[in-house]
Amino acid sequence: MGLMEILLIIIPSTLLWAAPLIFTGLGGNFSESSGVVNIGLEGLMVIGAFTAIVFNLTFVDVFGSMTPWVALLAAMVVGALLSILHAVASITFRADQVVSGVAINLLAIGAALFLVKFIYGKGQTDIIQKGFSKVDIPFLSDIPFIGKLFFSNTYYTSFVAIAVAFLAWFVMFKTPFGLRLRAVGEHPMAADTMGINVTRMRYIGVLISGALAGIGGGVYAQSISSDFGHATISGQGFMALAALIFGKWHPLGVMGAALFFGFAQSLSIIGSSLPFLENIPNVYLLIAPYVLTILALTGFIGRADAPKASGTPYIKGKR
Repeated sequence: MGLMEILLIIIPSTLLWAAPLIFTGLGGNFSESSGVVNIGLEGLMVIGAFTAIVFNLTFVDVFGSMTPWVALLAAMVVGALLSILHAVASITFRADQVVSGVAINLLAIGAALFLVKFIYGKGQTDIIQKGFSKVDIPFLSDIPFIGKLFFSNTYYTSFVAIAVAFLAWFVMFKTPFGLRLRAVGEHPMAADTMGINVTRMRYIGVLISGALAGIGGGVYAQSISSDFGHATISGQGFMALAALIFGKWHPLGVMGAALFFGFAQSLSIIGSSLPFLENIPNVYLLIAPYVLTILALTGFIGRADAPKASGTPYIKGKR
């Protein structure tokens, strides 16, 4: 098996698994840049996955081939709505942000599983007929060498995720909105003095995080699992959180870290077809992404400082 064949297996698979992590990690980035820790990314992904699959199964006859994309919009809306709970608890009522995030995780999984049983009468949904399927991207897949590696046998969602990462970087570092958002996360009192509405900026940050994490869950469910059950999203939200820390709270860093974790996750699926991994028992490949996550966060990261006010509620007039 030549290097080219190996890369033809690894690259599309990495892009596929990284896409949900990129969306969700960027969501966490917006929330934390505004000063609100969002441990609820896992739960928001779960609700996104659940919404996308149920919407897809229900409306496939109405929207036809556009169904997965419209289902992503539904997942985005429901993710944003669920994140309002986190925003109200942690910004308005100044609850502990970690506890609120954990509550979101528990609530999302409980509610989603209850509704699946209620709607379908069993532990998981039916399998969707129209998910995201592999495509050769027009024009780009014809480029010699690169086209074959990156743009054929791949998914549109991966490239949308990468585009969103660059867009997030632009919004965060090149626009007045991004400057305000980061000011609120670094020094809310100074931002308040300058006339920036701290509460409103933080709400927007958390809502964007819910919307993007919902999309992440929807992408995962419609391109990787094709149905929804209790184990559909199993740790991807926490991996996205790890990508956020590993990427040092920078959108392009988050994208790079998500690609790395996407590669680690895809190893457990494609490992048996790679010559240098085929003799390794599958169980080791299955735990690889989690081990690599821990190693990345402890070993290679160096100092990674979160936005200074991240995790602390802002009380007007308090020093």
